[in-house]
Amino acid sequence: MAKDKKVQKLDSIVPDEVTTCETTQQMLSKAKMDGVETAFDRAAAMKPCPIGEKSACCKNCFMGPCRLNAKDPYGKVGVCGATIDTIQSRNFGRMVATGTASHTDHGMEMLKLFRGVVDGTIKDYGIVDNEKLLDIAQELGVPIQERSHNAIAVDVCDELEKTYTQLEGELPFVKRAPAKTQEMWRENGIVPRGAMREIMEMMNRTHMGMDQDYANIIKQISRTALADGWGGSMVATEIGDMLFGTPKPTQGEVNMGVLKEDQVNIIIHGHEPNLFESMLISVSDPALIEAAQAAGASGINLVGMCCSGLEMLSRRGIPHAGNFMSTEAVLVTGAVDAFTVDVQCIKQGLVNVADCYNTPLFTTNDRAHIEGAHHVEFHEDHPRECTDVIVEMAIKRFKEREAPIEIPARKDTGVFGFSHEYINYMLGGTFRGSYTPLNQNIINGKIRGVAGVVGCTNPRVPQDEVHIELVKELIKNDVLVVQTGCAQIALAKAGLSLPEAAHLAGPGLSEVCEAVGMPPVLGLGACVDNTRILTAACNMVKAGGLGDSISDLPVAGAAPEYMSEKAIAIGQYFVASGVYTVFGVTFPITEQTKFHDLLFNGLEEQGMGKWGFTKDPREMARMMIAHIEKKREQLGLDVGKERVLVDMADRRAAEAH
Repeated sequence: MAKDKKVQKLDSIVPDEVTTCETTQQMLSKAKMDGVETAFDRAAAMKPCPIGEKSACCKNCFMGPCRLNAKDPYGKVGVCGATIDTIQSRNFGRMVATGTASHTDHGMEMLKLFRGVVDGTIKDYGIVDNEKLLDIAQELGVPIQERSHNAIAVDVCDELEKTYTQLEGELPFVKRAPAKTQEMWRENGIVPRGAMREIMEMMNRTHMGMDQDYANIIKQISRTALADGWGGSMVATEIGDMLFGTPKPTQGEVNMGVLKEDQVNIIIHGHEPNLFESMLISVSDPALIEAAQAAGASGINLVGMCCSGLEMLSRRGIPHAGNFMSTEAVLVTGAVDAFTVDVQCIKQGLVNVADCYNTPLFTTNDRAHIEGAHHVEFHEDHPRECTDVIVEMAIKRFKEREAPIEIPARKDTGVFGFSHEYINYMLGGTFRGSYTPLNQNIINGKIRGVAGVVGCTNPRVPQDEVHIELVKELIKNDVLVVQTGCAQIALAKAGLSLPEAAHLAGPGLSEVCEAVGMPPVLGLGACVDNTRILTAACNMVKAGGLGDSISDLPVAGAAPEYMSEKAIAIGQYFVASGVYTVFGVTFPITEQTKFHDLLFNGLEEQGMGKWGFTKDPREMARMMIAHIEKKREQLGLDVGKERVLVDMADRRAAEAH
């Protein structure tokens, strides 16, 4: 720790009680000795507001704030007469609007980058996956015959722009959903138009004196969330694949042991891959490598954290230091020479921790400054003016290192990058790509169903613990797990992201994993790539045998350690798409209210999915498995059948007839 920093006395946490991550435990112990405060300390010192936690308060006007009693929800109303159901649905709607706005803004920035590449004003990036471009063009109805890739890309860009700007009609990717799912959306009046319109209407409806019927407000909540899942986020993922490459499995290292004491360590944390891609070029520049060596380093070590780190891990195999709750702890190593961020999931507390170890923390995006951080603006049309400067500053810091270096020795390995396209290829081969083998193994019972386990880490529960215990229980019961976001790093640290982990699965799932050569847990990318799961679900329906809509599938989702409004938006777009979705930590709705019953039961009666909640990972697994078994029974799959693994020979023979 720097000599001039004030040391605090921190006695509030026991590291192995707040995190199961050994390297984070080690760094929290060091932080405690150094008198450095982290989010774990702040969470222990600040208890959640019991009224706000259950959404029993309203701050939407200045006659209040009005606080209702969650233990007696119908005992009183707000000053304007708003009931607990009106207040809760408004609050829930604003969470969804904020989460959708975050993903939409990210998607619009990706579209802006794509537009610049297509019109030639941005020259440092290009379209890498032309096959994906042609697939998207055909899906959107853009002509491709006898046309250049650039001309096609112009029209694709125009079509995708409708996702954000159109005032009427349906989002372009709505047609990707199964016909029966689309029909359900139209019957319920929740098909999204344009993302900006839905967010605006959601905010307007929740203003004082506007929509005051929770059953009507939920329609706009669902429409707004669907504008995220089938709009802003889905477009961002597809553009990212076209520009930077569609992920395919790559082996990568995770955990803090990826830092190197004899090298200049640069960490990128955030959500936008264009910054990371430019930084990859900068750290490979011979002139900057020579400068690092002149400063006494053996090289430059580029490392990711959180979601932009997951994108680079999936696409490039760049090592990853840890998930959201490890972002402060990694600075305690003293080995980080530049910590660079762009947008979303960035703690303001990083500045103080970085300052304690004389690590420069750089913000790069005009939408996300942090008081006390160094700001170096990133521009896509000349990106290296930002990334080169950061590398130069990191080299300077390496040369002037003061804090003692303590890098945990542990590194873990996983296989990442299971995009929808690769899963399709993995199951069926180059010329016969299909989800049919997956469906067949669900039908014959070797795989009971599929679970999406996604999301963040939260200091209100021991870091990584719920993710790990939940997934172990699911795969043990022959449920294939797909993951996005920080959950992936938790599972990789636990050794569950390798094919060798198949022995921890049930007999059916382990047999399939061994036949295909895959792990029982498939990492699909960053949290902004959750829509890959929706696309996979669509292809399961398309392959046949598992119903006609997403709600028919034996699938379930969970965000066991979620922490942001983005997660609420994600959860609602999965529920509105037909997926039973279970959250942990807390749920911001008061039980024994009409709005709670609507979310946890009523939406399913309308043909959608429904919400679930529990803090306990084994109970969460039980709930998800029970739902999967219910869907199997409804599909008639509960009847015992001969369990035969469908291999490539069987697949070709079946298709020959």
